Amino acid sequence: MRHCADRLAAGLLLLLLAGTAAADGVPRLDSRQALIDSQAVVGNVPPDFTLLDRQSRPVRLSSYRGKPLLVSFIYTGCFTICPTQTRALLEAVQGLDRMLGPSQFAVVSIGFNQPFDSPQALRAFAAQHRIDHVNWAFLSPPRQQVDALTKAYGFSFVETPAGFDHIVGVTVLDAEGRIHSQVYGDRLTAEALGGPLRQLILAAPPAGAVPSLTELVDRVRILCTVYDPDTGTYRYDWKLLLEVMGGLGFFVSVGVYLWREWRAQRQARRQTRLPLPGGAS
Repeated sequence: MRHCADRLAAGLLLLLLAGTAAADGVPRLDSRQALIDSQAVVGNVPPDFTLLDRQSRPVRLSSYRGKPLLVSFIYTGCFTICPTQTRALLEAVQGLDRMLGPSQFAVVSIGFNQPFDSPQALRAFAAQHRIDHVNWAFLSPPRQQVDALTKAYGFSFVETPAGFDHIVGVTVLDAEGRIHSQVYGDRLTAEALGGPLRQLILAAPPAGAVPSLTELVDRVRILCTVYDPDTGTYRYDWKLLLEVMGGLGFFVSVGVYLWREWRAQRQARRQTRLPLPGGAS
């Protein structure tokens, strides 16, 4: 809860600074209301929207269900916050790939400045900032859907003579498409995003009735990682990993012992029911 409160405070401070930077008479974002609106959608499942990817192909946001999703709103004409946030998000995603695995979650950046954030503009933006990640899409919504889309995700923005004054952060959705949390700030880190993603992945039920060996190994691997502030990435906690392996070894040993005892008792019962030689009873 303390980390969540710290992120909220940091997000509020960032919004306040962004709001007070504008001169009197210039449109500005209501920072307090923006923060309230972004938190109000937590727990909601946004309506499904169909957007265009960088190749102008239609993509439904519901197609990303089945794993956690990170949603970031940007506009390609920005030369400060959006590029900074996107590059920071890339570094965080690369660190999370090493901890969680490259296929455990997806990322979507949505261009809200329509019609200028076209598929071509988003393709150029991704290329300029060297975003080449297999699970990261850049999507362009229809102009008439921008207001409903941004409202559903708790994203607030106001057009100004210099561009847009907008809330800065990433929306985290669970595998069912429900908004789990909001992570604020343009300096996103693997630690800030890793917390909610770890929680979602570890809490998700296995794909089948009985978890596969691969799923069990993935969960143990994720559980046994800790954030290293010196490197800004996650690493294995070998002490915890050895404790987990020792615990698993103990349960396996007990299981093998009980199974052998059961077999021995079964064979003993079978032998007592065998007829004696010569037909004696």
